[in-house]
Amino acid sequence: MTFRSTPWLRCAVACSALAVAGSALLAASAVAQQSPRPPATPLVTHNPYFSIWSDADTLNDSETVHWTGHANPLTSLLRIDGKVYRVMGRGPGQPLQQTARQVTALHTIYRFTGAGVAVTLTFFTPAFTDDLDVMSRPVTYLTWTVASTDGASHKVEAVLDASADLATSYPGQPVTTSRARTAQTDVVSVGSRDQQVLNRSGDDLRIDWGYFRIAVPHDEAATLATGDRLLRSFTNGELPQEDDLSVPTGANHHSDHIAAALDLGSVGQAPVSRHVLLTYTEDYSFQLFHQNLRPYWQRNGMTVGTMLDHAATEYSSLEQKAAAFETSFQQTMTAAGGEQYAWLCTLSYRQAIAAHTLVAGADGEPLTFEKENFSNGDTATVDVIYPGAPIWLLFNPKLLHAEVLPVLRYASMTDRWHFPFAPHDLGQFPLANGQEYGGGEKTEEDQMPVEETGNLLILVDALARAEKDTTLAAQFWPRLSQWAEYLRTHGLDPENQLTTDDFAGHVAHNSNLSIKAAEGVAAYAHLAKLLHHEDEANRYNAEAHRMATEWLKLAREGDHYKLAFNSPGTWSQKYNLVWDKLLHYDLFPASVARDELAFYKTKINRYGLPLDSRRDYTKLDWEIWTGTLADDDATFQAIMSPIYTWLNEGPTRVPLTDWYDTKTGKQEGFQARSVVGGVFIKALRTKMEH
Repeated sequence: MTFRSTPWLRCAVACSALAVAGSALLAASAVAQQSPRPPATPLVTHNPYFSIWSDADTLNDSETVHWTGHANPLTSLLRIDGKVYRVMGRGPGQPLQQTARQVTALHTIYRFTGAGVAVTLTFFTPAFTDDLDVMSRPVTYLTWTVASTDGASHKVEAVLDASADLATSYPGQPVTTSRARTAQTDVVSVGSRDQQVLNRSGDDLRIDWGYFRIAVPHDEAATLATGDRLLRSFTNGELPQEDDLSVPTGANHHSDHIAAALDLGSVGQAPVSRHVLLTYTEDYSFQLFHQNLRPYWQRNGMTVGTMLDHAATEYSSLEQKAAAFETSFQQTMTAAGGEQYAWLCTLSYRQAIAAHTLVAGADGEPLTFEKENFSNGDTATVDVIYPGAPIWLLFNPKLLHAEVLPVLRYASMTDRWHFPFAPHDLGQFPLANGQEYGGGEKTEEDQMPVEETGNLLILVDALARAEKDTTLAAQFWPRLSQWAEYLRTHGLDPENQLTTDDFAGHVAHNSNLSIKAAEGVAAYAHLAKLLHHEDEANRYNAEAHRMATEWLKLAREGDHYKLAFNSPGTWSQKYNLVWDKLLHYDLFPASVARDELAFYKTKINRYGLPLDSRRDYTKLDWEIWTGTLADDDATFQAIMSPIYTWLNEGPTRVPLTDWYDTKTGKQEGFQARSVVGGVFIKALRTKMEH
């Protein structure tokens, strides 16, 4: 079995050229109808710190927020024929009527109508996984496109105001502002006065080193300012000259706003567009084993100014590439799982990527680290990498390689990691200096031995196939061999231990965990075959099949298979079975998945399939993994359809949660996490079978 490359994954850019002035209106052409309601709407999505959302259906009804829910206010006003209207955020001006909202893989698009004009406000984040330079570039384009609707011409101006909350972790932190000019842009910036780089780790934190910036191309006829005078003047019907808005900057300056005003001129029926670049830059993004690492785009010494110039120059070409990508994305996800599944993938794409940071290692190699958002803030967490892996395997396996590599290196540090099983994490974001979970490096208490060991063996095997390269396995072969032996000895009937679903508590004799152990042994056997270790390959392959045969006897209960071998009257989603199918280990008879799926159909609630027989809650990623076991579309849709209902009706308005109640739809915990990348496993299966 091999991973095949397909044109849509290479993001082919051959398409008819889009006029820059009309690009914002055409960006959503991949989706013919208005999108369904998202739980929260992505606006600016780059990494766990630079991540801005709207948690309301109407953009000008509430403040924009960080994924944590804390205020990250962006405000946009329009002055149309002298009267002020609001299109984003709270504040002055009459709200212009919002008529539509669309979310695509790379764009979020709002439409407004009133005062004789139609307005389109477009957020565009070029998260192209095939171009790591662009993907790591922390730039979102914000475009205003205005056209007359009544046949008359209208004088139109726009203003964007940004609060210093976008550059601080808590309200009231002293900040400084500055203005600069690059070859292509004019820039206004705000950042904390006390630049304490990588000063702490944790979950519910924002970044307070580095600078939030608004950059405007020279030809966009803009006025930039620090402080709130520009917003006040705009609201009062004035627009002072830029020299009048200058404010002395320095270590003691406490301005709490930056802003840009753009003149769209006299607007008729032909659309007129203006755009700005929103960016957050910091010199160091992450710390690995006490070494500070730079963002990947900085690996060759690129300056902020040069980065912004590249971004400004490439705006039109990136929009063209996005149009091609989004058309293919929509078609491919729909073909894999239907329109409802395609919508789930659309919601998941930018969120999954933005829950990671992409940095350059000491030699410039790409390294990527997720953050356990709204969990405990850990990073490089193996049982979070595992569920999120399908998005990387589908779009660019190099990014999964970049995520697994630091963990394997850590596990091979014999002076640090001395257990015979795999680690859980590398620390707490953004400081990856050693395991934080379960007592860290010094105790076995609350570790996840079988879980993490099976995860890494499976992922290394998946990478060897996807990259058609066994270098990673060969480099860490002694450690992988130790782990395979651990699973062979301890994996069939696991002791009382945690799984990735640690919120459910310890479970002994866990049947789903036992499946993972058998697959981990099979993964090692396959890697041994690729590396020409024939004796090991044959021996561990036989052991994996033996474990699967024993599993059938231990887990069976009537028409389904138990949650735990010693727990009659129980059941659970056997989502781990999916790798037996995708990687063709062929350990378990096809009847296991068929019987389980038939049983699951009797347990589905309004908003989804519960995780197991103990509670009504579920995990979004595992539901899709379970559905992917189905060989027929009707069974997959039986699991997908309630999820779609939940997406549009669920009462919790946060960036997509992966842990919710299947009866009430309420969030149990977690939000904005990388594990939603796991929903791409259905498309991954389709790719691998064709």
